[in-house]
Amino acid sequence: MNDNLMDKIVSLCKRRGFIYPGSEIYGGLTGTWDYGPLGALLKRNIKEEWWKYTVQLRSDVVGVDAAIMMNPTVWEKSGHLAAFTDPLVECKKCHQRFRADKQDEIKEHEKGHKEKIEWTTPQKFNLLVKAYLGIIEDEQSEIFLRGEITQGAFVNFENVVSSTRVKIPFGIAQIGKAFRNEITPGNFTFRSREFEQMELEYFIKPEEGEGNKWFEYWKEQRMSWYASLGIKKEKLRFRKHRDDERAHYARMAEDIEYEAPFGWSEFEGIHNRGDWDLSRHNLSYIDDEGKKFTPWVIETSGGIDRALLFFLIDAYQEEEKRVVLKLHPKLAPYKVAVFPLLANKENLVKEAKAIYEGLKKDMMIAWDDRGNIGKRYFSQDEIGTPFCITVDFQSLEDKTVTVRDRDTAKQERVEIRKLREYFEEKLK
Repeated sequence: MNDNLMDKIVSLCKRRGFIYPGSEIYGGLTGTWDYGPLGALLKRNIKEEWWKYTVQLRSDVVGVDAAIMMNPTVWEKSGHLAAFTDPLVECKKCHQRFRADKQDEIKEHEKGHKEKIEWTTPQKFNLLVKAYLGIIEDEQSEIFLRGEITQGAFVNFENVVSSTRVKIPFGIAQIGKAFRNEITPGNFTFRSREFEQMELEYFIKPEEGEGNKWFEYWKEQRMSWYASLGIKKEKLRFRKHRDDERAHYARMAEDIEYEAPFGWSEFEGIHNRGDWDLSRHNLSYIDDEGKKFTPWVIETSGGIDRALLFFLIDAYQEEEKRVVLKLHPKLAPYKVAVFPLLANKENLVKEAKAIYEGLKKDMMIAWDDRGNIGKRYFSQDEIGTPFCITVDFQSLEDKTVTVRDRDTAKQERVEIRKLREYFEEKLK
C-alpha cells in the first residue's frame, strides 16, 4: 500500500473533489491549492472540532478573527522584518532557488544534473509577502500579508481584556489565513504559499512561564486532540527544537510531527514565547491586586492544511476489493449516504428522498442513485462516508432500511423512525 502512496493520495484528492491545483485552467500557481466540495467540508470539520475543543468547551479561552492586512509597524515590532528569513541558495546552472537548510532537496536537485553544480553563497530571504494599498498607483503604501496569524491576538490583547471578563491565565484563539514567500513549495499541500492556521495564545504569569507546567499541559492537550480524532499514535511524536533552530521569539519549542510518506514532518508547534510579543508591543496586564506585569505566552500553532493532509494519509486504506478512507466520523465530509436500491423504481426513490430530506437538517448527507449498489458502497468508502442507508422493497413493507458500516462493511436493519437517534449515537 505504501508504494507511491503520495501519488495515490494526490490522485484521490483531485478525482473525488478534495483538493485541486490552484488556478489549474491557466497553468496553475505554484504553492497554491483549491479545496473542492469534499475538501471544503473536511477542512470545515477540522476547524469546527478545533474550535469546539479549544474555545467552546473551555471557560478560559476566547476567540478573535483579526484582519489579514495589518499596519506594517506590527511586523517591525514583532521582529518579523528582521528575523523572519530563510537562508537561500541558487543553482548557477538553472537558477532555481532552494533553502540552504534543506540539504535533502539540494542533493535531489544535484542528482538531476550530469555535471557538478555550483551554488551561490547563502543569502537571507524574507518570507513576508508584500502587498500595496492605495487607489493611485504611485502613491500606494507598502504593507505585508501576515506571515502568521499570531500577531492578531497580541495587538488585540488590551481590547480583549477590557471588553471581556477574562483573567490570567487565559487564552485567545484564532483561525485564519497566512502567507509566506516559500522558496520551494512541495509535498503536495504540506509546504504552500497560502495556508490556514489554528492558533492559541495562552497568557500566564511570568513566574509560571519559567517552569514547564503550562508548556507540558498544552503539549499533552494538543497531542491528545489529534489522537482523539483517529490519527494513529505510533505515527505521532514530539521533536524538541535545537537552540540554533528555534524561532526568534521562542524560549522553548517542540513540534508535533507525523510520519508521512516523505518522512517525519511538523504540523503543529508548541512554543514558550516568553514576554517577547507583549513587551515588543509595549503591552501589560494589571491583576486584581493592582500588580502590573507583562504576561508570558504559551502558544499552540497548527497548520490546518497539513493536518488535513495527514488525516487523509492516515485514514487511507487499501483492502482486497476497495479503497477506504477511515476518517473519524466527526471529520468525514458526509456522515451518511442514502440510496434507493433501484433508481428506476419511483416508490423506492420517493421513500429514500424522504429520508434524505429529513436527515440533512441535522448533518451532511449524500445522495447516490448511480449504478449498482456495490459500486455505490465502494464510492462512499473512498470518500470516507461512515454509513450508507439503502431503501429496498422490504422498507416499503416494514419501514426499516439497511444501514451499512464503512469500516466493517456489516449491515443491519434499522427502523426509519429511529434513524436520527441511531446516528446521534454512532457519530459521536
